[in-house]
Amino acid sequence: MSSRQEQDRTGPDQRGRPAQPPSVGVIDAIPTILMPAGRPRGRVASWLSRHPAWPVTALLAGYPLWWALGVADFMWIILAIPMAWRMLGWLMARSRPVRMPPGFGLWLVFLLWTAASLIMITYPAPGTVRSPVINRLVAYGDRTASYLAITVLFLYVVNLTESEFPRRKLAWLLGLLGIYTAVLGAAGILLPTVQFTSPLLALLPNALRTNAFILAQMRPALTQLQDVFGTVVYQSRPKAPFDYTNTWGECLTITIPWLLLVCRSAGKRSLRYLGWATLCVALVALVYSLNRGAWIATGFAAFYLAARLAARGRVAILGAMISAVVLLLIAVAVSPLGSIIALRLQNGQSNAIRSSLFALSVRDGIASPILGYGDTRQQIGSPLSIAIGPTPGCTVCGNAAVGSTGQFSLLLICTGFVGFLLYCAFFARTAWHFRRSKTPYGWIGMLVILMSFIYMFTYDAVAAPLGLTMLACALLWRDETDRGQHGAIETAAQMPRPRRFAIRAIEAAGTAPEATASAT
Repeated sequence: MSSRQEQDRTGPDQRGRPAQPPSVGVIDAIPTILMPAGRPRGRVASWLSRHPAWPVTALLAGYPLWWALGVADFMWIILAIPMAWRMLGWLMARSRPVRMPPGFGLWLVFLLWTAASLIMITYPAPGTVRSPVINRLVAYGDRTASYLAITVLFLYVVNLTESEFPRRKLAWLLGLLGIYTAVLGAAGILLPTVQFTSPLLALLPNALRTNAFILAQMRPALTQLQDVFGTVVYQSRPKAPFDYTNTWGECLTITIPWLLLVCRSAGKRSLRYLGWATLCVALVALVYSLNRGAWIATGFAAFYLAARLAARGRVAILGAMISAVVLLLIAVAVSPLGSIIALRLQNGQSNAIRSSLFALSVRDGIASPILGYGDTRQQIGSPLSIAIGPTPGCTVCGNAAVGSTGQFSLLLICTGFVGFLLYCAFFARTAWHFRRSKTPYGWIGMLVILMSFIYMFTYDAVAAPLGLTMLACALLWRDETDRGQHGAIETAAQMPRPRRFAIRAIEAAGTAPEATASAT
């Protein structure tokens, strides 16, 4: 390659036109402070350099492993480090600009608001008990680090090219996580007592081994035992490969659509069978999970897809979908699944505590509407009486966490109404920008964003749920930009040869068509 060609690929020319982004090989060859010139590379480092999407692949494909090791929630933070490192290399070498999608400024302001809420962390909130400030700081640090890590993940995926990280591969990885979730959920139904201790727990200091947050991750189990029906016998609710059943239900419903998209567009019939089989297993496990919020989101997803298919005139696919729903309803009616659903709807043991915590979070949000209180608090007593709280015989009685019953409550207590509005504004702005997307990626991406608003009033979204939603936003952006670039390439390739020759001649002369016309 000549020096003139190298200049055209890596920097602006003499007329000040913007530079074209160099290829992957050129980027990797540019020396920076992060990778000095002449420094030898090993085989592993060379492979990682040629495959920039490896952190995302490791995060999603290896999720069951991270769960078994008790570090699944922390892997979002750990694997964000090499992504941030590479993007820093792009900026320092000026080899690739870091693009920011529309509305990303709203998310940046939300992050700044979360950081500013730290000044309120020592203040007591109305209706809550006093707790050690150090515990609040630990929870605040973990949640804020997760927000930052997911932000890095989002920007990193947005700025990878189609050749580096195809959209189909990302959709498949999200669908693969859906397969993990469905299969492990079914395993929890068959083996509800399976539980083990992560080998990493022995490496932790004694002070952390008794922390409830740490123990929830370091003692993985297939199910979560809860008294849902108000009986003496506790119900086993699937939760693997996550820490809680509610997180399991939310992640299942926002990953299975990606699996169906990939399997539906695949040429192999075996992949289509895999998609439908996984859907059947997921629906059975979803019923046994007793997640009413996930049931509502699933019904919304079916209605949303049916409406989109009807609007596009996809009569055959719409008919098959309606037939599948009818068969599912019949199967539920004639099987034990129907009685499980009826029992769950008749026994809302969590309704009282949810409504109490929701009202208290609104009260605390009104008390500190600008910055909130930095972190969650614990309710005084219980919904029945302020005198009902933890006892030696029932350490989990009373004093439930304010902000644990949905992202809405969590944002109100932590960042106030302003933080809540900023959070919602980002996702609403993203959904509005891509509302006219007509591609399958656009449909599913919009569905995931809309379901996040449904879950906002029932389940928290900090690590996996928020990360998967942000990946859906990244896929929406990639789908728009990659299709636009592909269309521009096709247009240039189909341009008549005389016109291409005329444009090149004008550019070489440094003149514009208007100037040429006025000269004649």
